[in-house]
Amino acid sequence: MCGIVGYIGNKKATPILIQGLTRLEYRGYDSAGIAVIEKDKIEVKKDKGRVSNLYNLDGIDDLKGTCGIAHTRWATHGKPSKENSHPHMDNDNLFAVVHNGIIENYNELRNELTEKGYHFLSQTDTEVIPNLINYYYKQDKENDTLKVLRAVRNACTELKGSFALEIICIKEPENMIVVRKDSPLVIGKGNGENYIASDIPAILSYTKDFYFLNDYEFAYLSKNNVKFYDTELNEIKKNTKSIEWDSKGAEKGGFEHFMLKEIYEQPRAIRETIGTRLNSSKVSFEELGFTKEYLETINKIYIVACGTAMHAGIVSKNIFEKLCKIPVEVDIASEFRYRDPLIDEKTLTIFISQSGETADTIAALKLAKEKKAKTIAISNVIGSSITREADYSIYTHAGPEIAVASTKAYTSQVTILTLIAIYCAEILEKADLAKIETLKKDLLSLPAKVDEILKDTSAIKKFAKRVYKEKDMFFLGRGVDYAVSLEGSLKLKEISYIHSEGYASGELKHGPIALIDTGVTVVATITDEALVEKSISNIQEVITRGAKVLVITNQNLENKGFETVINIPKISTEISPILSIIPLQLLAYYISKEKGLDVDKPRNLAKSVTVE
Repeated sequence: MCGIVGYIGNKKATPILIQGLTRLEYRGYDSAGIAVIEKDKIEVKKDKGRVSNLYNLDGIDDLKGTCGIAHTRWATHGKPSKENSHPHMDNDNLFAVVHNGIIENYNELRNELTEKGYHFLSQTDTEVIPNLINYYYKQDKENDTLKVLRAVRNACTELKGSFALEIICIKEPENMIVVRKDSPLVIGKGNGENYIASDIPAILSYTKDFYFLNDYEFAYLSKNNVKFYDTELNEIKKNTKSIEWDSKGAEKGGFEHFMLKEIYEQPRAIRETIGTRLNSSKVSFEELGFTKEYLETINKIYIVACGTAMHAGIVSKNIFEKLCKIPVEVDIASEFRYRDPLIDEKTLTIFISQSGETADTIAALKLAKEKKAKTIAISNVIGSSITREADYSIYTHAGPEIAVASTKAYTSQVTILTLIAIYCAEILEKADLAKIETLKKDLLSLPAKVDEILKDTSAIKKFAKRVYKEKDMFFLGRGVDYAVSLEGSLKLKEISYIHSEGYASGELKHGPIALIDTGVTVVATITDEALVEKSISNIQEVITRGAKVLVITNQNLENKGFETVINIPKISTEISPILSIIPLQLLAYYISKEKGLDVDKPRNLAKSVTVE
């Protein structure tokens, strides 16, 4: 969940480090700090609170070093405080370390190091790392060029859990070491300089050429070179990958918040996700290369993800089953991996993660591979961990998503999953051809229809002003609209801190209706022509009990007595959630704004959940 930045080159490191941390603020954090090599010592400046607080720390403007590391911390071990902030140093002030992840055996390591005479200043799991490196450094009687690297390697072999580490050492002031296991880390290659970050957007304005590390690969950096080593410290070769994202995509571009910018970027994100995959003949996924013979052996599809990505999976379950006639199960990644799922070589598994670094989803994918299932990763980030683990990788092309609350990534995920379902259906030759052609046509019309919704948001703003002080809200829907109710409710919870729940409308009478009273706000979505009358009946039930109701629909609901109705364009029911979620994203945004909250960085949340 934490953010990591590093720089080694000819420029002053401090401005680059702080700017990188600023670009990583969306990940969620409670403290920040930097460490820079200054002549004969390592200078550490850190404190709890925002990155901007670093500018006020004594002496930070005097730092002239050209090699440094930086960190934003999201507390796991120890409360937010200056002492618990990163970077952390060893007792001899030889090493400084920043760490993203969790060291599960830190207590045991801390006790062992205490017995060896080491002492600790924080409550963090991270502080054991520089001291453990220090211990191995002192034990090593060799004085060759790999001594520091060996100490880091030896320390890492004792760490259980997840980690992305940056290490600087006063004994090697012109070098830096980075290593990762189950936590994200990228290296950006410059001209006479190198950059390190946990996310590409943090350093995208400096370079478009990146190295990606696999687990337990060590990078030994100088300003002019990067060498890579495996756990035996054998040198290995790596090539850079060019990332075509525009760095301006990580800037607000005139919008008040990243979330609003990203909502308005959805027409482009959907258009680019469709790309050249959809044409008049067949949907194309050359990277999959599935045959009819293979797909006919599949007896179940699992779609596994967390949060918003899981809701994209719930929407897509209906599409896969309708078109491919294969049973589909959607599961929460953190539950999937612990319940011994019944999967084998006849199971197709699809794992979704915007960042490609979601720890639970990656662990679930690894379990599926152990059980011989075919694995597909869907991610928005090229070279991310999940894409390196999966048998097949498919990318959405939403561009950088900075706001913690996902918007354009979600609609891009539903779009790409729909395309995969059509791709499989065309190979299997089981679906109604007319239905497939209609879906193709509707997919191509999506960008224009999203634009149409975004042209006039006045009714949503008005309703947000009316309800922003509410303590509880309910979202209702039937069929695919139920999936929309879950995602709409999550968006509201994430950024407004209003308690909300999404329910299948038919479940209303089985308990939730007891919570409906005068003045309670209910948001209902109706896009399935076959379920209109039943959905209207459910809404009338809450109106009778005094609820304020907002209805999102593409059906004709004139003369139904609903006070506030947001009309959206008509489209095939299966992909209507791509349109019906837009007003709910805007509703959450405007409610949060009315409340004066930090829309892009809601409390306690992080963009990329890299710990379990």
